Amino acid sequence: MLFNSLAFLLFFPIVVLLYWTLPHRYRNPMLLVASYYFYMNWEPIYALLILGSTCITYLCALGIDKMHGKNRYIYIYIYIYIWIGLGLNLGVLFLYKYLNFATESIYGILEWCGLRMEVPHFDLLLPVGISFYTFQALGYMIDVYRKSIPVERSLWKYALFVSFFPQLVAGPIERAKNLLPQFNSAHKFNGDLMIDGFKLMIWGYFMKLCIAENVAPYVDAVYNNAMMHNGTSMILATFFFTFQIFCDFGGYSLIAIGAAKCMGFSLMMNFNRPYLSTSIKEFWRRWHISLSTWFSDYVYIPLGGSRCSLIKHLRNLLITFLISGLWHGASWTFVAWGGLYGVILCLEVLKKKYIPIKFSGKIMTVGKVLFTFALAMLGWVFFRANSMGDAIHILRSIFTDMGGLYNGEGMPQILLCLCLIALLMFKEIKDELKWPIHLMHNKSQVVSIVSTAMMVVLIFLCAEFESGQFIYFQF
Repeated sequence: MLFNSLAFLLFFPIVVLLYWTLPHRYRNPMLLVASYYFYMNWEPIYALLILGSTCITYLCALGIDKMHGKNRYIYIYIYIYIWIGLGLNLGVLFLYKYLNFATESIYGILEWCGLRMEVPHFDLLLPVGISFYTFQALGYMIDVYRKSIPVERSLWKYALFVSFFPQLVAGPIERAKNLLPQFNSAHKFNGDLMIDGFKLMIWGYFMKLCIAENVAPYVDAVYNNAMMHNGTSMILATFFFTFQIFCDFGGYSLIAIGAAKCMGFSLMMNFNRPYLSTSIKEFWRRWHISLSTWFSDYVYIPLGGSRCSLIKHLRNLLITFLISGLWHGASWTFVAWGGLYGVILCLEVLKKKYIPIKFSGKIMTVGKVLFTFALAMLGWVFFRANSMGDAIHILRSIFTDMGGLYNGEGMPQILLCLCLIALLMFKEIKDELKWPIHLMHNKSQVVSIVSTAMMVVLIFLCAEFESGQFIYFQF
């Protein structure tokens, strides 16, 4: 069930109404049923995968907790539980997401070596959001192992933690220490909180329907026919995709956070004005925060983080970002995308160590923001390109093949997209610099109501309602 579908616009108010009218003891069971119904709208049979992941990590966490405090000879059973939980969950993820990629890559290597063989292709439909709920469940199990959180003994509450519908299929990837305790709280209705939630959802819908969906046709036309377009069109398409991916995923996150807030739940912020970053390191602290911190806590730091030799520090960065790239998709373009960021971060570490020169001043800050934005744009080429060959051709065209601009659906549509992006960036800059300009969240109820109504009107005027799913659903 898509957030931008009529089905969700009917489903969500019913769930909120039931949540606030039911006694507290019935709310969690109702949310659990609603969450599974929400997910089963895509492919009902794949709900068994969520259930399986839930039961495996639940039982493994109980086993780990039971073994804590035992003598060192029994302590090995903890590692058995850990490897069972990791192996089964990552095994299912590999089967559905990476099996064909692995077999095709092996075939390519063998063919390059002069050996030819038939490689089977498995026609498996990728379950929506499998990477998100798998990581969320594994994060809980690892936290129990680290004694960061107490084990959850209620299967039903833990099942709701894994499947909570606002953030089930595209995050934020919640931590158990934040979300699980909230299912034990008897939330009291708060009108102001619900209004704030609706406003977040409205801005999220603006980002998704007005910006992401309006720029998508131009991006698809250029990137899906890369050999037919010149560098000028590639630059505009890449610029548009830079905002398409942000507004698509950032919009989803805001809708998810707002929907949860309407029921009294607080989800973690997933984006923090990433395109105003002054370095790639800062960019990754602001972009997809729930995933970045997940990789930091469960991959980067266990590898040694930065508290080791310089060589190992650089190695840890590269490994983490190569895995992050592969998490996003079973393609060498995603591996290259992650590797590119890993290399840039390594260069930033080396610069800080060997060229510790700090540039200050407003002009230098603007320059660093623009430079970081340009690097992010180049990175998105690998993310969006259909193949490595297309990515290399696009980058070559951007720097060598200027020409006439492809108009797409016409210049008025391009100008509309640029104006909507300008509106978005005005808000981003306003919030970053803390300008005292408030519209939807103004203290004056009149200003707040009028500006919110105007935003709704703008969505109806500019939105592309016949849109597809959110980009990150495929991950």
